[in-house]
Amino acid sequence: MNVFKDFNEFLRIKGAWYLLVGLFLYGIGTGILAPMNAVYMREGIGLSKVQIASIFSVSVLMNMGITIMVGFVSDKMKRKKPLPLFALVLCMIGLLLYMRADTYIEALIGMIIAVAPSGLIMGQFFAMARNHFMRLAPNIFEIAQIWLRAMMSVGFFVGLLLGANLFLIASFKGILFGNLAGYFLLFVLLLLYKEYDPVDVESNVSKGEAFSFIMLFALLLLGCADSLRGLYLQLVVVELFEKPQIMSYLWSVQAVFELIFMTFAGYWAMKFGSKRVILLSSFCALVTYTIYSTSPPLFVFFLVQPLYSFYVSVLYGVAMGYVQRMFHTKIGFGSSIYVFLFQMASLIGYILPFLIEGYSPQIFIIPSILVGVGILLMGGLALKNRQKPMSLSA
Repeated sequence: MNVFKDFNEFLRIKGAWYLLVGLFLYGIGTGILAPMNAVYMREGIGLSKVQIASIFSVSVLMNMGITIMVGFVSDKMKRKKPLPLFALVLCMIGLLLYMRADTYIEALIGMIIAVAPSGLIMGQFFAMARNHFMRLAPNIFEIAQIWLRAMMSVGFFVGLLLGANLFLIASFKGILFGNLAGYFLLFVLLLLYKEYDPVDVESNVSKGEAFSFIMLFALLLLGCADSLRGLYLQLVVVELFEKPQIMSYLWSVQAVFELIFMTFAGYWAMKFGSKRVILLSSFCALVTYTIYSTSPPLFVFFLVQPLYSFYVSVLYGVAMGYVQRMFHTKIGFGSSIYVFLFQMASLIGYILPFLIEGYSPQIFIIPSILVGVGILLMGGLALKNRQKPMSLSA
């Protein structure tokens, strides 16, 4: 493992800077809005818990449909770049409508247009990036893609800090315009980016991963837990401490540690196997959710963020490459499946907290259970796979 040598080679990849800056800008846009979106719906528009969750759920449901349909046809397209460009235009239109919303219906329409096409951005962006790195840097393309995802975390971190200050300066409107600016700059950058043709799918550059429905289901459960936290942690924190800007600072701590862990998680996955690293990170998530559910003081929320950062680094770095390798001969479809999987997780994660009234920290008992089941599934699969060679040798 030579991190510095590989990273230096990564920075010299022709055209890599377009991808790096593009995801940096995308991360800024999402980082500005993500911690405040549900709070904006509640405080800025005056929506109820049911209305907030329904808006997120309907938007994600439509996003799932669009993402999987495009995934089926994207590998037949010689050029994938038009897909995220078109999606970005729709997202910007939706944001303009969303920031003018005064009612539930207006917020729903704006959010649907802003969110429904967004799956094309991430899915097809990483499909283009995988083709790019497999063609120009085949010996480091796996870790290169993880570094690309890490750059999105850098942008997310910057966006969190910008969002907190925009909220203090210009309230929720400043946050929404900041999100819009991130999308617009990404659109301009993609126009300038030169897309590369896919490599031969029969080459040995990309090693496939055995298809496993159990692992996909376990990842779905892990994603459900994370999406539940993503939506409801901000509401729980505001309920407990009554300061919306705290969430931006809390998520910024997570983002800083994400940058540290994402590289190490990528190399550990190559050395020890993706499934082992995913399983290890799941225990970190289980500890974090359990602590959340006990209504700890504010400083404890900050203390457990490094544990959760490792989990997120694996879930959105290592797991992405793992799912793509299951469909390694259809890169566009594999990327769409990964995005679709976590969109479905978001949908389920938004709905499950209705089992608990209000915004109590007890909500996090639910993701604790989800992660626990995921750990059991992955552990059971590992034991089953270990017993197979033993039975054959006997």
